[in-house]
Amino acid sequence: MGLSRPRPTTPPATRTAAPPAGRRGPADPAPAVLAIDAGNSKTDVALLSADGGVLGTARGGGFRPPTVGVTAAVDVLAETVARAHAAARATAGQDGGGAAAPAASPVRQVMACLANADLPVEEAQLAGALTDRGWGERVTVHNDTFAVLRAGLTAHDGDAAPRGVAVVCGAGINCVGMRPDGRTARFPAIGRLSGDWGGGGGLGEEALWHAARAEDGRGEPTLLRTALPAHFGLDSMYALIEAVHLGRIPYARRLELAPVLFEVAARGDAVADSLVARMAEEVVTMAVVALRRLDLLEEEVPVLLGGGILAAGHPLLDDRITRLLGQRAPRALPRVVRARPVLGAALLGLDALGAPVAAHERARHYFERARPADPVGPPEGTDTPAPGAGAATG
Repeated sequence: MGLSRPRPTTPPATRTAAPPAGRRGPADPAPAVLAIDAGNSKTDVALLSADGGVLGTARGGGFRPPTVGVTAAVDVLAETVARAHAAARATAGQDGGGAAAPAASPVRQVMACLANADLPVEEAQLAGALTDRGWGERVTVHNDTFAVLRAGLTAHDGDAAPRGVAVVCGAGINCVGMRPDGRTARFPAIGRLSGDWGGGGGLGEEALWHAARAEDGRGEPTLLRTALPAHFGLDSMYALIEAVHLGRIPYARRLELAPVLFEVAARGDAVADSLVARMAEEVVTMAVVALRRLDLLEEEVPVLLGGGILAAGHPLLDDRITRLLGQRAPRALPRVVRARPVLGAALLGLDALGAPVAAHERARHYFERARPADPVGPPEGTDTPAPGAGAATG
């Protein structure tokens, strides 16, 4: 996929409608933005006023339309959105809160950054489903990687004209870029079918492949042969292969193996080190292609690195990424993003409203000062990412 422009989707009945009577200016404390960051493992929702004040937040379960269907996936969002509205009303002293409270009035802008919104047709389908819920006068759907990108663009980068490129490496890998004129660069990012390699899942698969071949002599010797089964309390790769094949160990637990791979690479193992080197190559290649598509290679621009793999601080990976970027995009400014992606959705929502820089600063201050468990934590029973999975990518 090449360059594109954001595609806001508005309900036909409200596309040209006049603003509701009584609407005030930027200081109006009523909810104006509904920000949604929905990954495979969890969803964060925030309601903001037009001046960037955070009025209510909530956390819910994962967003998995490919697994449960669009309607059921949006139902999960709906429950979390209802709790965010209830929290906002409770904070304002309007009622005691609770998801059963009366439905809130539509906000001006719904900004939803969603996992599994990988293709324009999927974005359009999900935008339609969210529009049907009546949450806002205007609905915009982006892939969740855009939330990481916008969250990582600081006030110093220019809230009035956000631009940059982000590579997110969690369970998978994805990359997006944006310019102030609305142009974006992105990739399908749906796995090997679209040419992707790496992420926690890809690294786990490659580590298992090399370890299996080392076990039976078809491949090079590697410490992965013993380190991977040891992670699961097993004594051989044969035992691990059998356990995964027969379902005693879910295949999804391969995501746990990325940290093991980095540990083995740090001990000087050539096979593990080659996989780390290839991961760095993939990250930098995606970033450089996005920069080139947006005509940003010759400009000083942030390249933001997010997701569990890139935010974990693996020296071998970090050093290679920095060195390769320095060679291929000398003006790029690599930076790790640890801000909550829901901040990015909130800032994108304020962007869409044309909010002043002060509003962006207020929203950023709220999320940056909040402790990791504030203002919301995972509800009981909510899935959490496997180690090394990090930010979900399609």
